[in-house]
Amino acid sequence: MNVISLSSFDLALAASLLLLLSLLSLLFRLGLERRILFFGCRMTAQLFFVGLILRYLFANGSLLLVSLMSLVMLFAAGREVQARQKRKIMGLSGYMISISAMCVSSFTVTILALLVIIQVKPWYTPQYAIPLLGMLLGNTMSGISLALDRMTDQLYGRRGEVEQRLLLGQTWQEATREIRSDCMRTGMMPIINSMAAAGLISLPGMMTGQILGGTPPVEAVKYQILIMFLIASGTGFGVVSAIWMSGLLLFDDRHRLRLEVLNPDRK
Repeated sequence: MNVISLSSFDLALAASLLLLLSLLSLLFRLGLERRILFFGCRMTAQLFFVGLILRYLFANGSLLLVSLMSLVMLFAAGREVQARQKRKIMGLSGYMISISAMCVSSFTVTILALLVIIQVKPWYTPQYAIPLLGMLLGNTMSGISLALDRMTDQLYGRRGEVEQRLLLGQTWQEATREIRSDCMRTGMMPIINSMAAAGLISLPGMMTGQILGGTPPVEAVKYQILIMFLIASGTGFGVVSAIWMSGLLLFDDRHRLRLEVLNPDRK
């Protein structure tokens, strides 16, 4: 089965739906029309640019080039995690938490999948490594950003309760156990909901893409199940590590809450 090629006119027809959505936003005064148009254009430019890079990578794949591409994706994902937080940890420390959590959630899981599960040779084959890493980064990023945002917001809003517990002699781990558990649940809930809906309500993107490309449906399903398992486990590992590392920064070695490391509330 050959994939049906899309022309520029086909893409323009799809883009017209985005223009219609922008008009609706303007009509209902949602204030989203500029974002819709800007990020739609940015997404288009980014995807075409990545497509050109991937074409070169697939033809001349080497460990160095794949590593460079992977690092660029990792740092971009870390920046997105930071940008999505209302009260983020300021400075390099906050960014390093995001990068480290994304590394735990995506890099380690991707390498494990390539070496142990898929066993592609060489393990850094770009046709497998880059798409797999991209799916993990994109999906685990949402869970980690939600968990971190919930963590800082809860500590700021319940600072009086937390400080009272600390004054009573509890460690920061004991004083924030309920908050940290709630943040971890918040971060993991999107992927849990996705697993619940997969197949019965929605057909996930990777499986749909493989089927459109001519892959037998059962084989496409196997790959999608693998991806969902990897995303779920990666999200869990990333959320737990992000919450733990943020706690180490938000409390000092004398178990005092340090809200001064957070940026001011953004309206």
